[in-house]
Amino acid sequence: MVEPVDLKDYIEYSTGSVVSKTLKENRAGTITLFAFDAGQGLSEHSAPFDAVVLVIDGEGRFITGGKEHDLKAGQLIIMPANIPHSVRAKQKFKMLLTMLRA
Repeated sequence: MVEPVDLKDYIEYSTGSVVSKTLKENRAGTITLFAFDAGQGLSEHSAPFDAVVLVIDGEGRFITGGKEHDLKAGQLIIMPANIPHSVRAKQKFKMLLTMLRA
C-alpha cells in the first residue's frame, strides 16, 4: 500500500460478524484493520508481543489484565505482551491493531 487510504472506509461492517483485513505483515509485526458489529468481540487471549489499538469509528470495550477501558474514535490503548485481554463492541466499531514483535 503506497497510496493514502481513509481507514474508516477501507473496511466494511458485516452483520453479526467481526471482519479483519491485514494491511502489512513482516518480521517486526502486523498492522490489521478490524470492523466489529455491535455485540461482537474477541474472547480473552494473550499474545507474546505488545498490541497497540487505535479506535477509528464507534466505541469498544477493552479488558486488559482484568481492567475495563471504554474507547471511542480517536483514542488509543497499548496492551502489554503476555497480559490477557479481550475486546467487545459496545456499538459498531472499527479499530487499527498494530502488533509489535520484540
